[in-house]
Amino acid sequence: MYSKAILTLVVTFFLFFSASAQSCTLDIGGKNIDLIVKVFQLNEKQVTAMEEIRAELEVTSKAIKDDIQKLFDQHPQSSPEQLTTLAEKYKMLQQKLIDASYESDKKLLVMFNERQYERYLSLCVEALLDPIRVDPVQMGDAVDPK
Repeated sequence: MYSKAILTLVVTFFLFFSASAQSCTLDIGGKNIDLIVKVFQLNEKQVTAMEEIRAELEVTSKAIKDDIQKLFDQHPQSSPEQLTTLAEKYKMLQQKLIDASYESDKKLLVMFNERQYERYLSLCVEALLDPIRVDPVQMGDAVDPK
């Protein structure tokens, strides 16, 4: 009797947390770029690539934010139906922002070597977040030899 109840509780708990797990993002579009470089010991090539990815994300994000502003400025908002339509369109644009950020993080993660990616995975596990799955590059240490 108790084992069946415990099993049900465990399965429910697992399904709840697996269904609501948030992605473990690096947020390369954010303000903590220096922290990313330091924590993952990015080499010069990776830092340059991250800056390029970040610039691409900035352009994409600005275009989407402009679309959001245009939506608010031009979409009718007189009736509940119009507001519902506005909310649905807004939600789609917000998802585009999230997707762009996710893809940018993924582009950088692909450039991680195995040690850097293992560090990323361990930090995600500590934070109870769902890591972005990629195949890290097969190369030497993360830090340039000097």
